[in-house]
Amino acid sequence: MKKTKILWTDDEIDSLRAHIIFLQEKGFEVVTANNGTDAIELVKTNYFDIIFLDENMPGLSGLQTLNEIKTIDPNVPVVMITKSEEEDIMDEAIGSKMADYLIKPVNPKQILLSIKKNVDHRRLVTQQTTSAYQSQFSKIGMQISDRLSFEEWVEVYKKLVFWELELSSSEDSAMDEVLKMQKGEANNSFAKYIRNNYVSWFNDKNTDRPLLSVDIFKKKIIPQVDSGNKVFVLVIDNLRYDQYKVLATVLTNYYNIEDEELYCSILPTATMYARNAMFAGLMPAEIEKRYPEFWDDDDNEGHKNRFEQELLQTQLARLGKNYKLFFEKISNVKGDKKMTDYLGSILQSDLSVMVFNFVDMISHARTEMDMIKELAGDEAAYRSLTLSWFNHSSLLDLIKLLAENKVKVVLTTDHGTIRVDNAQKVLGDRETNTNLRYKLGRNLNYKSKAIFEVKNPATIHLPSRNVSTSYIFASNTDFFAYPNNYNYYAQYFRNTFQHGGISLEEMIIPVVTLVPKG
Repeated sequence: MKKTKILWTDDEIDSLRAHIIFLQEKGFEVVTANNGTDAIELVKTNYFDIIFLDENMPGLSGLQTLNEIKTIDPNVPVVMITKSEEEDIMDEAIGSKMADYLIKPVNPKQILLSIKKNVDHRRLVTQQTTSAYQSQFSKIGMQISDRLSFEEWVEVYKKLVFWELELSSSEDSAMDEVLKMQKGEANNSFAKYIRNNYVSWFNDKNTDRPLLSVDIFKKKIIPQVDSGNKVFVLVIDNLRYDQYKVLATVLTNYYNIEDEELYCSILPTATMYARNAMFAGLMPAEIEKRYPEFWDDDDNEGHKNRFEQELLQTQLARLGKNYKLFFEKISNVKGDKKMTDYLGSILQSDLSVMVFNFVDMISHARTEMDMIKELAGDEAAYRSLTLSWFNHSSLLDLIKLLAENKVKVVLTTDHGTIRVDNAQKVLGDRETNTNLRYKLGRNLNYKSKAIFEVKNPATIHLPSRNVSTSYIFASNTDFFAYPNNYNYYAQYFRNTFQHGGISLEEMIIPVVTLVPKG
C-alpha cells in the first residue's frame, strides 16, 4: 500500500524532530524544508498528499509560500501552523483555501488528526459506511422476505435509497454490487406484492389501500389552499425518490419540509395514465367514460397529456372549489429561460401548478444520445446530472422568489423510472402499444413468470379498446421487445431508464410540502 507523503516546512524544523519520528513510526513518509523557497521547489518535482506550512518564516512567509504552492498544485491540502491567533491572519489563511489551521505549540496527535481529516477522510468514510451497511444488510434482507404492507415497503425503500446515497460517496465498489443485488431482491419481492394486492385496492370495500395518484390533489393539496395558503404545485415528470433526495439538499436552503410522504403511482406508471389520473382525481377508465374529449388512445404518440389543465378544472369543479388557478407546462429550454416571469401570475392565484418535463427529457435523451448516456451512466451519475440541471435552472430562481414571497410549495411527480437490462420477448397484434415496460392489446403472448397480466382491465379501472384487451406489466429490470429484429432492440434499449411497469423506483414516489423559511 502506498505511503502517505507529507511535506513539513518550518524554519525551526530541527526542533520538530520528535514529531517527524512519531509520524514515520505511524507509517508516513515525511519530507522537510526549512524555508518557503525550498518547499516550492519540492512541490514542483514531487507529489505530496498533504503539506504542513509554518506561517511565520524568514524570506517567503507562509501565506506567500501557500499562494505559490496553490498555483503548482491547487488540490493539495495545506495546513497552516502559526504562533499567531490574530483574526485577520486566520481569515487570510481560510480565504486562501487552507485545509486546516493549527496554533503552536502543536502536539503529534493534533498533526495525526489533521492528516486523517484531510487525507484519510474518504477512506475512513468508506470504512464506516461499509461497516454500517453491512450491519443493516441482514435486517433489510429479513424485512424483504417478510409479508409487508405498503407502508412497510415504503420504509424498506427509504432504507435502500439511504444506503445507496451513502455508498455513492464511498469508494467501496464491492458494497455497491451488494446493494444492487439487495435492491434486485427487493424489487422481485415488491413485484410479487403488487401482483397479489393491486387488484384488491380497487375493491369498493377495501379501505386500506395506499395513497394513489388519484388522491394527490384531494388529500395533499386542496386542504392547503383551503387553509388560506397560496400554493404552488411543482410536478417534475419522471422524478424518482433518490433524485428528490439530492434536490432536497438545495431546496432546504430556502424551505423547511413540513410533510414528506411517499405515495403509490397507479399502473401503468406512465405519463398518460398516472399524471392524467392525478389531475383528474379519477382513474383512467373513469376519465375516458366521463370526459372522452380529454382522453386519447394509448398509441396517439405525443398527444396523451394535452388536457391536464382541463382535467384539473373538472376535479376542482366536482369538489366545489372556485380557486383562481394558474397552470403552466414547461417542456422545452425556451420555456425554462423565462420561468421567473411567471411570478406575478403565481402571486395573484390561489393555486398554481407547473408541470416540468426536464427530467423526463434527460431520460429520453439518454436512450437516444451516446453523450447523455455517458454522462448518466448509472444511478449516481443520473442523480448528479439531475442536481446539476436544477442548480443551474431558472426553476431554482423561481423557487427562491416563491420562498421570499411566502408561497407554499408542494413538490411531486407522476411516476419514477428504472434502469432496464433484460429483454423479454412479447408477441402481440398490430394494435399493441410500443411502451417497453407495459403492453396492452389482444392475444399477448409471453413466457416470463415475472410479468403481471390483467385480463380484465376494468378490475383496475383501465380503459379497454375491445372486450379482449388485456394489459401486461414488466417487473424487475425487464423490458419488452418484439421477436422482429429482437437482438437489435434488446441491445438498443439495454441499460436505459424506462417506466410503465412495476418497481420500487417507478411506483413509490414523493409528494412533499415545503414551507418558506423565516
